[in-house]
Amino acid sequence: MLNEASEADDDRSDIFLIQGGGCCSPGGACYRYFALAMMCFLGFGSYFCYDNPGALQDVIVKDMSLTTAQFSYLYASYSWPNVILCFVGGFLIDRVFGIRFGTALYAFIVFAGQVVVALGSLFDSFPLMIVGRVIFGIGGESLAVAQNYYAVIWFRGRELNMVFGLQLSFARLGSAVNFIIMEPLHKYVHHYFKGREGLGVSLLIASLTCLISFIAAIGLAWLDKKQKPESNQTEEHEKKDEVKLSDVLDFSPAFWLISVICVAYYIAIFPLIALGKVFFMRKFDLSADDANFVNSMLYIISTIASPLLGLLVDKTGWNLFWVFISICSTIGAHSLLAFTFINPYYAMVLLGVAYSMCAGALWPMVSMVIPEYQLGSAYGVAQACQNFGLAICTMLAGMIVDNGGYLMLEIFFLFWLFVSLIACLCVWFYDMNTTGMLNMTVSQREEYELNKGKNNLADRARAHSSADVSPYEVINPQSDFQIRNRYLSRIGATTVIFGKIFKWLGFYFP
Repeated sequence: MLNEASEADDDRSDIFLIQGGGCCSPGGACYRYFALAMMCFLGFGSYFCYDNPGALQDVIVKDMSLTTAQFSYLYASYSWPNVILCFVGGFLIDRVFGIRFGTALYAFIVFAGQVVVALGSLFDSFPLMIVGRVIFGIGGESLAVAQNYYAVIWFRGRELNMVFGLQLSFARLGSAVNFIIMEPLHKYVHHYFKGREGLGVSLLIASLTCLISFIAAIGLAWLDKKQKPESNQTEEHEKKDEVKLSDVLDFSPAFWLISVICVAYYIAIFPLIALGKVFFMRKFDLSADDANFVNSMLYIISTIASPLLGLLVDKTGWNLFWVFISICSTIGAHSLLAFTFINPYYAMVLLGVAYSMCAGALWPMVSMVIPEYQLGSAYGVAQACQNFGLAICTMLAGMIVDNGGYLMLEIFFLFWLFVSLIACLCVWFYDMNTTGMLNMTVSQREEYELNKGKNNLADRARAHSSADVSPYEVINPQSDFQIRNRYLSRIGATTVIFGKIFKWLGFYFP
């Protein structure tokens, strides 16, 4: 996803950290793209194993003698620790572990968590499986932060756009592959191991993908050290970029409404994936393999559509309009699943397109309503809200299925989608009465940023502080994708908050 208007400026202002040498030398292109392959494999195992329960829902419920509500705890237990850890992961990389050791540690935690889940099945201990999912969740979100961290210290400018697109597509591919192969894998294992033992062995085999991610983390650390011994350190934050805990209370109403959209929308996506297999088998009379394939369509479509629809948003603007369209499309998809017997394949394809559109248009809006130096904490708050909502509502979804069936579950999802639609309209109204930034076209946004930059420059000049502003800062409006990349390149912004918290607790890290 590229913004042609600013490519030249990107190349002048963003100097690659990896320079010099031949093609396959530590500074060459082959070396960097081999490192990129390692970065993609970092998250493959965690995304593959995250949805293992969804791919084996009927097997787990039967072999472990669970209700649907109890089964949903396998997903909720992943989300609970990440209400907090979406902040802490970046802090620990910055101030404690460093990028190399931190990434390897998080990858090992993911692997260990998946092994514990498998052991829980082998020993017929559902609580042990829950403990394993908690451990898995502790490593999973933090590993995603580390993956992004590596990307921004190895790549800059137009290459960074490609890197994030590849990482996202590879992650979605891991989720899709899980739904396609786990059922056949379990059937094969079942020839040799029966019941919960077969389930445990299947989950142990799945953990090999996490082991591959751990090996990739070690290999990437070696490449990074060979390339540049000190590349694991980020720039120090300027005092003006320090974030205070109290700043969260000053976030604009638009930010909180965007967070409501995020939470309410994703409640209608991920719990459906978690509980969808049995739903498709019961209502649409699909086989286990076919149900998993239909369930995987959201991820398969997202793998292809995310970069394409992100490019569409990047070229047109109109973020609020696209979010509105995606929510309405998702309502249509869930209505097809709830009230018709049309092949669910069509509804899931529509859902995959809508989900990809929403993700591409929604997240950049945070960057338009929050100052840049607060982006780390703002995205952290949004992700914490998302994980909290998913943890609560995934458990509620399981209880709804047990007590009311899948039709009531779909009505539950539709309720939250209408909440997100109302929040979207509220943001639209708020934006119309303030800057109008969220629904501008690209050209309108560039003109707005240019005028804003000129006004800021004039104000600072009058205050005899114009030296603080570079001409590039004034004349270079940012596209949606650049805003996303800019945020990810400043992940460490949240570390100031947690540095203070750790000091309050009596710890000190230099």
